[in-house]
Amino acid sequence: MTGVPASAAGGSSGAQGARGSAAAADGGTPSEVSGSASAPATAPEGGKPPRGGKIAAAAVNQASVWNVANLLTMLRLVLVPGFVALMLADGGYDPAWRSLAWAAFAIAMITDLFDGHLARTYNLVTDFGKIADPIADKAIMGAALICLSGLGDLPWWVTAVILGRELGITLLRFLVIRYGVIPASRGGKLKTLTQGVAVGMYVLALTGWLASLRFWVMAAAVVLTVVTGLDYVRQAIVLRRRGIAERAAALEEKEA
Repeated sequence: MTGVPASAAGGSSGAQGARGSAAAADGGTPSEVSGSASAPATAPEGGKPPRGGKIAAAAVNQASVWNVANLLTMLRLVLVPGFVALMLADGGYDPAWRSLAWAAFAIAMITDLFDGHLARTYNLVTDFGKIADPIADKAIMGAALICLSGLGDLPWWVTAVILGRELGITLLRFLVIRYGVIPASRGGKLKTLTQGVAVGMYVLALTGWLASLRFWVMAAAVVLTVVTGLDYVRQAIVLRRRGIAERAAALEEKEA
């Protein structure tokens, strides 16, 4: 991320003041965020932030969106219409076009493995990434499943089970987010991997024993989809009950 010029941010004190506000929101200290032991710039009388502080914060936030993790997420979003076009080209049954569609799908799945890891490892997490990443994941998987079912390669009930589970769990996460976050489980990661392999095998025009194998891989993906979905529902119920109990205990303690 490039630095913000002093003239645009009201000097180095304005930039440190903006970083100090972010540190306070996270429960840290300004010196921890800036990496310096020097004290942050103090606000003028009346509690107003240093002039240019808001401009500096906005510039930093805008620049942070254009990082490698978010660019990989954007690439997945761009690949979705390209994948659909390749999948349906020439009636949707040409092996050459299906191979190109598989390549687009594979690239999308591979970038999905890296963007989240890069964002967490190098502190590139942004609000845009939090929203766009799950949208990109579900968009490419949903497009593949709908195309396969539309072409008659995959039963519609399989598509309904997988997409219904994904959308339902996403909605469930939002409903219980006030009580906490449901962490991704190993079963959920295995489910995602199995789904990707199974759908990829169906995208390719396979014949013989490979065509039979993909049926069993998809069956395993459907089982994992249902089992992990039920487990997330259980976690959500436990999390909600715990959150309600903790709030009630805190309220009683406050009244006492």
